[in-house]
Amino acid sequence: MKLKVISVGHKMPDWVTAACAEYTKRMPRGLTVEIIEIKPDKRTEGKKSTAVQEAEAKRILKAANKDYLIACDEKGVEKTTVQLAEIMKSWQEMGRDVSIVVGGADGLAPSLIKRADWCWSLSKLTLPHAFVRVLLTEQLYRMHCINQNHPYHRE
Repeated sequence: MKLKVISVGHKMPDWVTAACAEYTKRMPRGLTVEIIEIKPDKRTEGKKSTAVQEAEAKRILKAANKDYLIACDEKGVEKTTVQLAEIMKSWQEMGRDVSIVVGGADGLAPSLIKRADWCWSLSKLTLPHAFVRVLLTEQLYRMHCINQNHPYHRE
């Protein structure tokens, strides 16, 4: 199964690229993580944020293809890492790739959130996009470790 982190934004700082690369390389061959950057839509004077969101949503959905779609949104469901590890097992049993979507500065289009198979809240806090990429890749690795009884995660 492939896990895709589809994130609106580009030109991340080197520390983000390095941290994400560290966690993605730790994943096993059968559970790879790929980070896909979606270029933010251009903002022009008078252009509404809903138009920006919808333009970005089209590019996100194209990258996600027919994957199981998870929208990261503060209004989504919060889970512990141990609960997420159980959810990861169900993803693996599904037989589909999984795309986890992180919106741009204007957030995700309501139509994309509605289309998502699941809406996940990483936190009720507003988090910087660079940090979210690192957080997601680390948590995906941690979830895998929990499922493998690897000592990386301690309770």
